[in-house]
Amino acid sequence: MEEILDGGKKYAGYSIPTKNASILVILAKRGMLACGYINLATADRLGDAAAIVTGVVSHSDMLSKKVVAVSKAAADMGVKVGMSGSIALEKMDL
Repeated sequence: MEEILDGGKKYAGYSIPTKNASILVILAKRGMLACGYINLATADRLGDAAAIVTGVVSHSDMLSKKVVAVSKAAADMGVKVGMSGSIALEKMDL
């Protein structure tokens, strides 16, 4: 676990190395910002809030990249495609 600081808030960042990439996730109080490795169909089935950013190799990349997909639960929290990962985390942390 890596402590991620953004906008004065602390989040838990996780990185799981695989043979060809790393699975990256940053957890907020009510949801997660994740790389494209995560399946939103599963998040929707389980009722989890998740926002996806792609083309990232680090947690800091995730904060600045634009969200490309969101689960229904994340959308219900105001997370939208096109917003930054940082703003998405903030909305899922309220």
